[in-house]
Amino acid sequence: MMRMDMTTLSRRQALALMGAATSTLALDAAQAAPLRRADPSQAANAYLDWVAWQLVNLSPESATSLGIDTGVHAGLKARLGDRSAAGQAKVAATLRSALKGLARHDTARLDPVTRTSVAVVKSAFSVALDGFALPYGDVAVGGWRNTPYVVIQNVGGYLDTPRFLDSDHQIGNARDAEAYLARLARFPAQLDGELGRIRAARGIGVVPPAFLLDKAIRQMEIALKDASAGGGLVESLVRRTKGIPGNWDARARKLATGPVAAALARQLAELKLQREKATMDAGMWARPHGDEWYGWALRASTTTRRSPEEIHALGLEALKDLHGQMEPILQGLGYTKGSVGERMTALGKDPRFLFSPDDKGRAEIIATMQGKIDFIRGRLPQAFRTLVPGNLEIRRLPPAEEDGAPGAYGGAGSKDGKIPGKIWLNLGDVGRHSRYSLPTLAFHEGIPGHVWQGEYANRLPLIRTLLAFNAYSEGWALYAETLGDELGAYEGDPLGRLGYLQSIAFRACRLVVDTGLHAKRWTREQAIKWFAE
Repeated sequence: MMRMDMTTLSRRQALALMGAATSTLALDAAQAAPLRRADPSQAANAYLDWVAWQLVNLSPESATSLGIDTGVHAGLKARLGDRSAAGQAKVAATLRSALKGLARHDTARLDPVTRTSVAVVKSAFSVALDGFALPYGDVAVGGWRNTPYVVIQNVGGYLDTPRFLDSDHQIGNARDAEAYLARLARFPAQLDGELGRIRAARGIGVVPPAFLLDKAIRQMEIALKDASAGGGLVESLVRRTKGIPGNWDARARKLATGPVAAALARQLAELKLQREKATMDAGMWARPHGDEWYGWALRASTTTRRSPEEIHALGLEALKDLHGQMEPILQGLGYTKGSVGERMTALGKDPRFLFSPDDKGRAEIIATMQGKIDFIRGRLPQAFRTLVPGNLEIRRLPPAEEDGAPGAYGGAGSKDGKIPGKIWLNLGDVGRHSRYSLPTLAFHEGIPGHVWQGEYANRLPLIRTLLAFNAYSEGWALYAETLGDELGAYEGDPLGRLGYLQSIAFRACRLVVDTGLHAKRWTREQAIKWFAE
């Protein structure tokens, strides 16, 4: 537990900060929504559910991921979200109209649960609209992935859609396969929608840093090469349609090698053009409206009004405390010389704690993480009165994503449990994972972290399931790491506890480096040096 000033910031608040990621109906047509019912809470909940479906309609992928693209909503399974400027405008218009509709409901007359739902929606939509008012970037409505760059090394349809089609789009019959092909046919338009926005951003001087573009270009080249040969987009469909009559291979191959590859080539050409204009300046301060954009992103990610200076200081304070806890463990392991950072760097290179840099090592990483998940399952009744299944599988990230992706990320599956939650592991460089870092990573990304929390969220009203505040979901995952410690995961294992403390220290460092880069005008080299030390 971090010994910070608890009069100003609780442990859970600190963890949350360290974590800090075509509507068919016009919402203005208020008479179309179920606004008037005898019970005020029933009326408000009915309206919120209607609003939720408007958002789902604008993001059909979410319907599939949640397993709700069925019945009258089955048509969503053949569609993709519109990532163009016009598509973004529709989302913003939906939020504005929804807030007007909510103003008709007297919160004083609502039951506590409904009142909370209304407050959540008002907060999420208001903050998102402030983001939509900025001249560029992607806005996650109550989500984690606010980004100034619509297509870059870790975001963009070129990464998201192939992974989504393979992992979330379920295929059990010919209709599902036809829906896959329909989505594949819509993929080029989705890519071109993004292309229009990154071109427009370049037109006002918003070009990502050169080092990020270099990663994005390498990854898009891989994606283009794969699509040009049919690749994963075809293989995913063919593999899952064995026994389902149809000319699936040829039809998917025609789409992948033709319009999809052409759209990827157009995006790649734009990224290369931007690379010619790019600088190495990492911070948002170097972009037009950068200080304004960063101020909004900081507020959206943390749900606070804390300034960059305050968050910078919080990170330094937390790191000092954590290093104090790490010091005696390092001493006990025989690492006695140098700063904590220097000794942790040396520890990270110790071959005793690394996996072999091959497929055998990759398999061992997955097996080790699975073992930690199995361990913590047995301890969770000690910490939770209400348990959820924890439907989970551990998978390797697609190689095309690995260069620009984090070490891992995770999330829940569908509401009905048919699509399992996943921990996605970046196994391109096996050396980024150590034996002492995997336990806390399993607890953070899987159980009782993101996958577990997502299953709880799936039990909430649909609007609440959709609005996954970054500070809350990441705060939960970081608290899940402390539960691993409190439930005995590191009893007799000082090295494992050191990995847990390093994980929390990593987030504290993020507070310092993020504000350093974007508000204090640190160079990338300065940030890397400080982080490593």
